Amino acid sequence: MKSRIETLPAKLLVGKSVRISLSNNKTSNLWKDFMTHKSLVENGVGTDLYSVQIYDNQVYFEKFNPNTEFTKWAAIEVENHENIPFGFDSFILKSGLYAIFLHKGPSSDFPKTIQFIFGEWLPNSEYILDSRPHFEVLGANYKNNDPSSEEEIWIPIRKIA
Repeated sequence: MKSRIETLPAKLLVGKSVRISLSNNKTSNLWKDFMTHKSLVENGVGTDLYSVQIYDNQVYFEKFNPNTEFTKWAAIEVENHENIPFGFDSFILKSGLYAIFLHKGPSSDFPKTIQFIFGEWLPNSEYILDSRPHFEVLGANYKNNDPSSEEEIWIPIRKIA
């Protein structure tokens, strides 16, 4: 699987969020609610959607537990945080270094991609995880649960000191 390294410029996002865990996954409800009301968001930049995960600390990855909660966002990039619709919140995705991977296939294959990233690529790279949000960019080639679907996975990294 190919990867690339990029410095992400800061992005202003507007969306909805929820606290979830993998064992109590409310992702589909979050996205259904977001997509139903997404047209209310003004000043959108492009058509890409952002699925953002904010982990409370790095322990989530060191001592994985499917019951550990994190914050999940369904969002869109905007030009500014003015006129945020009721029920939506703003979020700033801060600038930083990311490793980007292309996941191809249905969401049921996502665990294989994640296993490669964290089980093979990261341990054999010159990088370690950074304490910033992880996210996926759902662009023009994203087709929910379709075998031909594509999405970018952005993992926050920093060079090993």
